[in-house]
Amino acid sequence: MPNRLLHEHSLYLRQHAHNPVDWYPWGEEAFARARAENKPVLVSIGYAACHWCHVMERESFEDEDTARYMNAHFICIKVDREERPDVDSIYMDAVQAISGSGGWPMNVFVTPDKIPFYGGTYFPPRPAYGRASWMQVLERLHELWMEDQDAIQQQAAQMQNYLAQAAAGTGYAPLSPDVALLDDMTKQLLKIADKKYGGFSRAPKFPGSLALSFLLDRYRFAQDEAALQQAVLSLDKMAAGGIYDQLGGGFARYSTDDQWLAPHFEKMLYDNALLVLTYCQAYELTAHERYRQVIEETIAFVNRELKGADGEGFYSALDADSEGVEGKFYTFTWQEWLEACGEPLPLAASHFGVTKAGNWEGTNILHLAQSPEAVGRAAGVPETAVLNEIATARQRLWQSREKRVRPATDDKVLLSWNALMNLALSRAAIALQDENYLNQAQNHMQWLLRHLQVGETLYHVWRQGEARIMAHLDDAAFLIQALLQLAAASGQNKWLEAARIKTEQTLLHFSDEASLFFFFTDKNQQDVPLRKIEVQDGATPAANGLMAHNLMVLGLVQAKQEWLGRGQAMTGSMAAAARQYPYTFGYWCQLLQWEAAGWQYLVAKEKPLRLAQLAQLPGNVYAMPAEKQAADSSFRQAGYYVCTAAACRAPMESWEEILALVNKP
Repeated sequence: MPNRLLHEHSLYLRQHAHNPVDWYPWGEEAFARARAENKPVLVSIGYAACHWCHVMERESFEDEDTARYMNAHFICIKVDREERPDVDSIYMDAVQAISGSGGWPMNVFVTPDKIPFYGGTYFPPRPAYGRASWMQVLERLHELWMEDQDAIQQQAAQMQNYLAQAAAGTGYAPLSPDVALLDDMTKQLLKIADKKYGGFSRAPKFPGSLALSFLLDRYRFAQDEAALQQAVLSLDKMAAGGIYDQLGGGFARYSTDDQWLAPHFEKMLYDNALLVLTYCQAYELTAHERYRQVIEETIAFVNRELKGADGEGFYSALDADSEGVEGKFYTFTWQEWLEACGEPLPLAASHFGVTKAGNWEGTNILHLAQSPEAVGRAAGVPETAVLNEIATARQRLWQSREKRVRPATDDKVLLSWNALMNLALSRAAIALQDENYLNQAQNHMQWLLRHLQVGETLYHVWRQGEARIMAHLDDAAFLIQALLQLAAASGQNKWLEAARIKTEQTLLHFSDEASLFFFFTDKNQQDVPLRKIEVQDGATPAANGLMAHNLMVLGLVQAKQEWLGRGQAMTGSMAAAARQYPYTFGYWCQLLQWEAAGWQYLVAKEKPLRLAQLAQLPGNVYAMPAEKQAADSSFRQAGYYVCTAAACRAPMESWEEILALVNKP
């Protein structure tokens, strides 16, 4: 018999609808029952594409005896972390404080007043990996609740104080961005960088898009060759690895090894959007054709496999598993290789690293093990023969893979991730000078504003015709930034005006009156235990960093000194943290670098995409629409104006003049 989750919008919640656990969705009903029955609450958090979430479900939540015990002694709530990042973030702070680490699935035990007192991530069905079994945890916590509830309440009170302090998010002394600060951040990043395989630290290895973007900017602004080499090494290795889908394009969430071979196979919209942005940056600096190919293939993957049924909104993720097996859709045993290709195709097999024994758990993850030139040299054949065989293998493997059972698609449309993908599209339009991407970005933005906005109210999630859940700070911040870039790329003032309006609304609904920063939740949202200020980057940039950026750009181009000053003050207050932990505060590192270079903007009657390329030159110029100046005769007569927060320079007539000005390091 299905439980309460059967009619929820979230795919992740619906995946648990037939568990014997008496799950509730997040809401007052569950906590009211907990208070009435004096029971602790289990808040179990995950997401649809999470492999270990599926594992724990099969092992524990589908087990009748385990479910019976959970139902008897706990009120059980399931939360989709992507629908409710606000709830997830608060309880993640608690779990990290309790256990020293975090991740998903996340299982948090809280009082009926929503205050956590114990938690962890995955628990096995039997003691293993140095962890207690799930039943042992349940039994011990039930025993404590029945015998020493006062101690639990004391623990909860201490945790509440800790969470309140963590929620403040700030408290750093302000620093001015200067050369020494930027050099320190760069050295810190390069110290933890993997100089052999790229990326940062050891496995599991995440793409680290924000840190790579900072290193690329460090080269752009300061000609730091070491920064460029590390960024290029990382991007090359990822594009050649199994983390990148060599047949269909697009990146998996992270690699389980340090060589980028074996990913966790789930594909998230936000990862691919962020990596498109980083590869665009790298392409503009290096003109490496492989980066153009990765950009185009990744956008093609998103359009093909994550685009909504109506052709506009983008879905959230693809599962790691198909037919209950992780990576089955993407991998090939030797026998499957032969069946798909119809013959051994040894040259292509060498190129893709395919062997009879397999390169991962008896099967093969396609990766670029050898270049076509190296394969040809080893086999004593021309490189053209290798390329022809690779093309044949690609076509046949693709046709074979398309017949397989596909991974499940999480079909919710999130405003924050869609706005980030919109940024990726308009950024690709600028980097590749491709009007098609710009047109898609504008159509997509119109769809977002039509479906995820009702009146002045923004919503976080849309699915099957219904917008739900009040927008969070990252929804508004990404949307504003996407609007600003659309204005730069298209030359249309309507996007700039929309960004201004959304910024005013965000200031009203999210500002913390006691600080410069913004709460993650709207002031009208009442169902979380506290309002949190987030300043650290997570899987995506910190929403406060995005807002600081937005305020500085809008403050500059619309002569709003208060906004410009607030953004600069926010950025300066994060400088000490960014210097000490540049990987964790990667977006703030970028802001500090842009602030040190000085903000300028350009107004001109010129093809917008060409102007927008100026944003990647060392002069740190932000291109803006010229429509609002149309009534000004001086703007009709002159070709170009470059302005700072203080004044505009004398008008210039030639493109060469403008390049000479803004291209000064």
